[in-house]
Amino acid sequence: MTLWRGKDQLILASQSRARQTLLTNAGIGFEAVPADIDERAAQQASGLAAPGDIAAHLAREKALFVSSRQPGKYVIGADQTLALGKRLFSKPAGRAQAAEQLRALAGRVHELHSAVAVARDGKILFADIAIARMTMRPLDEAGVDAYLDAAGEAVTSSVGAYQLEGLGVHLFERIEGDHFTILGLPLLPLLVFLRSERLLGV
Repeated sequence: MTLWRGKDQLILASQSRARQTLLTNAGIGFEAVPADIDERAAQQASGLAAPGDIAAHLAREKALFVSSRQPGKYVIGADQTLALGKRLFSKPAGRAQAAEQLRALAGRVHELHSAVAVARDGKILFADIAIARMTMRPLDEAGVDAYLDAAGEAVTSSVGAYQLEGLGVHLFERIEGDHFTILGLPLLPLLVFLRSERLLGV
C-alpha cells in the first residue's frame, strides 16, 4: 500500500536536510525548491517582535514565494526561531559566535518556535506553530570548547549552534516538546492537513 497519493503535487520550500528527512521518513513525496527570500529583511519589514509571530510570518512568506512560481502545487514553508527570554538567536557566523551563544544558553531554558504553512496558487491553505522548551546543562569553558571541537562546522548550520539529532544532544538535560518541533517542522498537524486534502492514503 502506498500512503502518498500526491504524486508530484508537493514542494518543500526549504533546503533544510532535517525537514527533508522528516518528510522522506514519513513516506511523503516532494520536491525541494528553496525560497529565495531575504529572511532578515522580511522579518524587519514585518515589524514583528514575538518569536512565534516571526516564525509564522517567514513560513508563510516562503510558501507564498515558491507557490507564486509553481501553479497548482502545494508548497510547504517552514521556519524556526530560538528565543532566550527576549533575545532572538540566529545561525552563528563562526566558532567565536557559536561559543558566545552556547555560553548564553548554558544552564538556562530557551524556546524553539517552529512554524509551518502550506500555500497553493498564492493562497495560504494551512498554518500551524509549535513550541519546544529546551533546558541546556551548565557548561564551563572546557565543555564549550570540547563540544565545538567535536561538532566542527556543523555548529554554524543551525540556531543555537547545536543539532539535537547529532552531537548537540549532549548539551541538554531536559526537553519539553516533540522531536518534529525541535527539528523545525510541526509534522503531526501537517499530516492532518495533507490527509484532509486526500494526499495521504491513511
